[in-house]
Amino acid sequence: MRNHEANRLINEASPYLRLHAFNPVDWYPWGEAAFARAVAEDKPIFLSIGYYTCHWCHVMERESFADAILAERLNQDFVSIKVDREERPDVDRVYMAYVQATTGSGGWPLTAFLTPALLPFYGGTYFPPRDAHGVPSFARLLAAISQAWKNDRARLLATANDVSSQLTHMLSPRPGSGASPALPSLAAVWDKLAAQLGASYDAEHGGFGGAPKFPRPVSLGFLLRYAQLHRDSEVGLHASAMVVNSLRAMAAGGVHDQIGGGFHRYATDAGWRVPHFEKMLYDQAQLAVSFLEAWQLTHADDLADTARTTLDFVLTEMTSPEGGFYSALDADSPIPTEHQSAAGPREGEGAFYLWVDDDLARELPPQAADVIRKTLGIEPAGNVPSYLDPHGEFTGKNILFRAAEPAPDELAPFHAARAQLYNIRRRRPHPPLDDKILTAWNGLMISALALGAAALNVPVWLAAAQRAAHLLRSQHWHAATQTLYRRDRQPGADGVEAFSEDYAFLIHGLLDLHQADFDPVWMEWARQLQHRQDALFAAPGGGYYASQADSRIFLRLREEYDGAEPSASSVSVSNLLRLAIWFEDDGFRTRAEATLSSFASRLEQIPEAVPLLASTLEVASAPPRRLMLAGKLDAPDTALLLAQLRLRFLPGYSVMRAPEELSTRAAVFLCEDYTCQLPIHDPEELAAALDRR
Repeated sequence: MRNHEANRLINEASPYLRLHAFNPVDWYPWGEAAFARAVAEDKPIFLSIGYYTCHWCHVMERESFADAILAERLNQDFVSIKVDREERPDVDRVYMAYVQATTGSGGWPLTAFLTPALLPFYGGTYFPPRDAHGVPSFARLLAAISQAWKNDRARLLATANDVSSQLTHMLSPRPGSGASPALPSLAAVWDKLAAQLGASYDAEHGGFGGAPKFPRPVSLGFLLRYAQLHRDSEVGLHASAMVVNSLRAMAAGGVHDQIGGGFHRYATDAGWRVPHFEKMLYDQAQLAVSFLEAWQLTHADDLADTARTTLDFVLTEMTSPEGGFYSALDADSPIPTEHQSAAGPREGEGAFYLWVDDDLARELPPQAADVIRKTLGIEPAGNVPSYLDPHGEFTGKNILFRAAEPAPDELAPFHAARAQLYNIRRRRPHPPLDDKILTAWNGLMISALALGAAALNVPVWLAAAQRAAHLLRSQHWHAATQTLYRRDRQPGADGVEAFSEDYAFLIHGLLDLHQADFDPVWMEWARQLQHRQDALFAAPGGGYYASQADSRIFLRLREEYDGAEPSASSVSVSNLLRLAIWFEDDGFRTRAEATLSSFASRLEQIPEAVPLLASTLEVASAPPRRLMLAGKLDAPDTALLLAQLRLRFLPGYSVMRAPEELSTRAAVFLCEDYTCQLPIHDPEELAAALDRR
């Protein structure tokens, strides 16, 4: 037994795995060494899956995996494997599908027991140190599984084989019929999805559904496109209002970091007041795009301001020295010394972000403190109502939210005081950082920065997007073997090869980056990556598997849900349609249409599950649309025309460089279905033409 000595996880690149490196549990990472030992010793596998910012993962680590007695039981009767779900989403998806199918719910930490052949026979999530609320203690669970493996193994093996076979049958995609794909009706799908989202819209607080309330940028993106399509109608105005109201509610709430920018993962309440405090890179990227697109549609300055603070937060707090973007900031952090009590804990949920009224009295001039109190809702006894704080975690503390707008004469004191609070907070112990640089999430951030740089004319964002793209190409892509990696390869460690989402999100980022700087290298790499994704992940009949074929994993799942992150299949349809226009390659369009056809029943019955995929249906249903830009990019007349294009929300349009021979001076050609109108040279004329389209 290992007791407080470093175990195998000390050599892993994942920060989450290294958190368990000094457990007395004899942990293995996912791999052949663990599998071989399970076979050789005829032991079941204990599989634990989590991620760095998972609160209950940390709890179970402290309660159970650091316990010497429990570790001895694990080491004696099991082969224990620890997996970072963000590093190995393929492993997580398969065993999460099993847990959800057998228990009706899921979550992290994911707990599963497997045969040496890696087939699951029991699963769940968090198990407490003592029996509670009908959930057995982890110790009792281990004893029961151990006894069953010794005395009732035949039944366990039969269960594992039976359930695994059923899941494979239920969740594996079916081959297509071979007939030409028929696209679902655009009007039927879009109207149904708009109605489904409208039914769950929270008119009082913004967002969709009740508590806990998650941002879901894919739904916001669809509604913006629906609003654009129906911009002169009541339904279009309502769709736009749902998005703008939701974004403003989030921006005003505690889920938005009012001091440093960026968004926390979700709100525990319906009104966005009390967040779960981790900050994920994929949330920052997608929400920045939501605010930017909403600004392009409405030109409301507050929406652009929130996009700015979100992107600036990422560049300040979540960017590596080499230019890649880190994965997350943890929710739990050390409690600042001035907030500690003699007998209280030294670490707490959101401790870095909480304030007490004494902070203001101690650090700010009286007038500035009063402005901050009024504007950000700080109260002497704390501002979290007891019904939102059932365990008293935030008693006497304040979660900042936009309680009021400062008066005109208070704006300067407010901004100065907020900057001072930011500097004060920087002196506190910072939340732990998950410094993984994941290809998929970096692709999303490249896209957000490129869109923001173009729309709001911020060169530093474009430079950051370009730098990250170059980093991924040099550190995550092996050109000789045409291999993309999920994350940067650490010295002495084997890299995890990329998954379908890594390809899809990176291609998406490169396409958006090209729209911002027109460098052809991004288009060529995107085309190369798309061909590689098709070769490795294309599913029969359409869509994409999440991972490559792996004989060790019994179930190969197709990406089929646009959730906190969009699915690889949905993003890929968008990519394929854009590539088809750029390279005039019908093969890309055929692949996109096959994917849409393969999801026809889902699009027609429950489009709310795939709002991004539904968004792509409009592009697939329309003829190719191009905006051809002629002129030198660094010339003032060309810049004025390009600015008109970038000010507007133009989903489905590709901005392309026109051949020089088409115009002797700066111009834009509006082209649809391979037919171009006469060139437009005047920015105001172009604005009018775009508004009429």
